[in-house]
Amino acid sequence: MQDKIFLCSICNINSGTCKEDCKFCSQSVRYKADIERYKQKPIDDILKEAKTARENGALGFCLVTADKGLNDKTLEFVCNTAKILTKEVPELRLIACNGTATLEQLLILKEAGIKAYNHNLETSREFYPKICTTHSWDERYETCQNVNKAGLVLISGGIFGLGETGEDRVSMLESLKSLNPTSVPINFYMHNEALKLNPSTIKIDEAFELIKLTRNMLPDAERIMVAGGRELMFGKRQNEIFKYGANSIVIGNYLTTSGRIMSKDLDMLNSLGLEVAKNVK
Repeated sequence: MQDKIFLCSICNINSGTCKEDCKFCSQSVRYKADIERYKQKPIDDILKEAKTARENGALGFCLVTADKGLNDKTLEFVCNTAKILTKEVPELRLIACNGTATLEQLLILKEAGIKAYNHNLETSREFYPKICTTHSWDERYETCQNVNKAGLVLISGGIFGLGETGEDRVSMLESLKSLNPTSVPINFYMHNEALKLNPSTIKIDEAFELIKLTRNMLPDAERIMVAGGRELMFGKRQNEIFKYGANSIVIGNYLTTSGRIMSKDLDMLNSLGLEVAKNVK
């Protein structure tokens, strides 16, 4: 079992505006999911969320935008936000999650104070066309390569339960290993009735084994993070994820769904004798 757990919080600073057709994502305008939609979250609200996350032990704070990739307007918004957060909450490691990005864009984010970039492969290269047709898996992989070239910390993982096979899961993890990410977020698909997807059913013990598989296939990753779907997938057995190799979790709310109260996660870690990480490399 891991002895120090890295906590991360997500901030949806631009919600429900994406024009892509990713079948797993309620933020696509194509599916008209019943979610909150807005162009730019007020900076005061973002700052409040950042301070709350830090007060509850989070070291990572991820600024997420709902678009295919970075454009000039989004880049400016994220950079301005990063500069303010760096000044007001300097203890946080700022993470950007803004879709596909060029090397030049990533270097601009880095200069503004962003320390890491999260861009998930989502699934295997082979299965990806079945869940998205408006952009390619190769674009995702290239963005991750650009993150490494920019000297930012790479955070990249995927989603289990999209209808993929066991071979697809292994293929995705092999691709992730080739990118050498520092942190690997594992998400378990949470179905929204508006989405055009036939998800696969994952039983709880299988989910534990997928955490273990991820850890075994990416032994050099500093963090295996259990992110979206944790509460629904594991329920009262969430405390067992750390036995299978997880050493990081998302606390608070997700992008369009609510997580549990942050204090409950802190109580869980305390009951297990697990220490919250106080610093990051």
